[in-house]
Amino acid sequence: MTPILQLLRPQQWLKNLFVFLPLFFDRHLFDVELLVPCILVFVAFCFASSGIYCFNDIQDAEADRKHHEKRNRPIASGAVSARTGYIVMAVCVILSLALVALIGRNSMLFLVIGAYIILNIAYSLKLKHLAIVDVFIIATGFVLRVLAGGLATDIHITHWIVLMTFLLALFLAFAKRRDDVVMFESSGVETRKTASQYNLPFLNEAISIVASITMVCYILYTVSPEVVERFNSPYVYLTSLFVLAGIIRYLQITIVDVKNGSPTRVLLHDRFIQGCIICWIASFALIIYL
Repeated sequence: MTPILQLLRPQQWLKNLFVFLPLFFDRHLFDVELLVPCILVFVAFCFASSGIYCFNDIQDAEADRKHHEKRNRPIASGAVSARTGYIVMAVCVILSLALVALIGRNSMLFLVIGAYIILNIAYSLKLKHLAIVDVFIIATGFVLRVLAGGLATDIHITHWIVLMTFLLALFLAFAKRRDDVVMFESSGVETRKTASQYNLPFLNEAISIVASITMVCYILYTVSPEVVERFNSPYVYLTSLFVLAGIIRYLQITIVDVKNGSPTRVLLHDRFIQGCIICWIASFALIIYL
């Protein structure tokens, strides 16, 4: 992978698949007229997120050099200069906004992706150094992706999808912070300023609480009268099995295996979680599309 491509972190683009959730749950995933603008929003978020990664890597270069893995990032290693990083960031942001303009479906879409960019720049500069605030910012970013997907397709976003997206992202963010704390306590190297503001007992409690709330919220969603009526099926609750299995497996990876350095890496390499996601998508699709 070339340094510039590595700087863009294409493996992290998986996170932007959240823009397709409104389309999926509204049973319009195969509607080409709606799918095209949603794909454009997905690509726009890929450019926007890559631009933010460039900016973040420039800001974190000194800290990354102390990390056993992050020190190999293009900016930290010196493979790409900070000046080049800023240029790549600017190009990514411009392309992102240009794609949103191309969609031309809803002016609110500009505000959402603009808010995403501004919020993450603020995160990189200051907010990521504030414990608890940092993980809430990350979770908000995922909600903005979902909102963008809804705006691009004119699909109403329910409170359920907002809640579940926020809670799931919060769970993953707390789990990732636990990895930072484990490294800080074992090596004494503080690669992230919030590492000293957290500890393992607190994060274990926070992760457990958020995981429990996420699961309860999902079950309440599946058995709610409006969902049963909307999908014309009383069997949506059966998909909870795969959600529960996936969450428990992620807890095992985080607490037992201590290998949760990157949620994306876990998703790309853990067969059990991949199986849970595939089974959840397949079961949900069978229930709501057939």
